[in-house]
Amino acid sequence: MVLQGGIRGKSVKTISDKAASCPLDHVNRQFKAPRPNVLWLSDFTYVATWTGFVYIAFVIDAYARRIVGWRASRTAHAAFVLDALEQALHDRRPVQRGGLEHHSDRGSQYMH
Repeated sequence: MVLQGGIRGKSVKTISDKAASCPLDHVNRQFKAPRPNVLWLSDFTYVATWTGFVYIAFVIDAYARRIVGWRASRTAHAAFVLDALEQALHDRRPVQRGGLEHHSDRGSQYMH
């Protein structure tokens, strides 16, 4: 028996503005950390529901490979991705020598 997922409704396509200014990639896509709270990675995704899309933003600690902050929203706006980061900062309180690097993609929600 083979299982196959079904696709319903319209899809959402995100388009990156290549001309927009973008912070440098300080980690050179090396997503490894020697200890907790040194490198956090952020992104967001969406899930289709019967009433529309739900967007989920999350922050992952690269060392532990676990989510340390997240938020869900019915719209993909900049505030909800910042809320996920604020939750992680509040819960983890990353104060240490050397600081914390926060890496995200070129998504427009991270560029505002």
